[in-house]
Amino acid sequence: MDKNIFRIVALAAFLILMAAAVYVYRPVESKLTRVSVIGDSEAKVSPDTAVITFSIVTQGKQAVEAQQQNARKSEAVKQAIEAITADSTTEIKTSSYNLSPEQDYYSGKMPKILGYEVKNTLSVSINNLDRVGATIDAATAAGANNVQGIQFIVGEASPSQGEALTLATKQAMAKAEAIAKSLNGKIVRVVQSVEGGIPVQMADTHHGPFANSAMKSLNMEFKPDVATPVVAGSLNIRSQVVLIVDIAI
Repeated sequence: MDKNIFRIVALAAFLILMAAAVYVYRPVESKLTRVSVIGDSEAKVSPDTAVITFSIVTQGKQAVEAQQQNARKSEAVKQAIEAITADSTTEIKTSSYNLSPEQDYYSGKMPKILGYEVKNTLSVSINNLDRVGATIDAATAAGANNVQGIQFIVGEASPSQGEALTLATKQAMAKAEAIAKSLNGKIVRVVQSVEGGIPVQMADTHHGPFANSAMKSLNMEFKPDVATPVVAGSLNIRSQVVLIVDIAI
């Protein structure tokens, strides 16, 4: 046999053997399956912040009269709240302000303006729950004539928020691992984590004992005969986490 022909045949045979070896020993590529799982947690916790909504409503024959009277009372309410909550972290902000005419619609004629009403609504956030009742007493004594409600909440920086989120994440991961096990695979990576917050349930306000406090404002000392009792109760706080993971099968 000619040497060149022999070499060609030998090379062809070698290439065929190499190709067969590559085919036999080629690793099987893993298949990735992407799944989404949801983790939920719910816990009963104590609130750490109270939000009280006050309104100062004044009336007058003239708009400026009602407005100026409201301004004086609003400033007195603000100072009274600041005095009684001096040892707390407190935020006072105006949530709404309205000046409107009071009209007579029942005379059978064109509506007649009888006077004007001004309503200034203040939202007070306080982190010392022992001061809630005393704050209400101080504000009403200073001129607030409408308490629209109290909301007890858990602040974003509260450890309870983080604990609930951790529990929800662990639950979601446990679900993902169970799915991976059922498919004879394993989780190779977490593609995305999304927090799906659920509003915190508002606590009910119950009557109960409350520490009496004194308020000093405008060089006057105010001591209510009976302090307003306010008890925060507890909140049901929920957290939800959505995990998207890749499972190698």
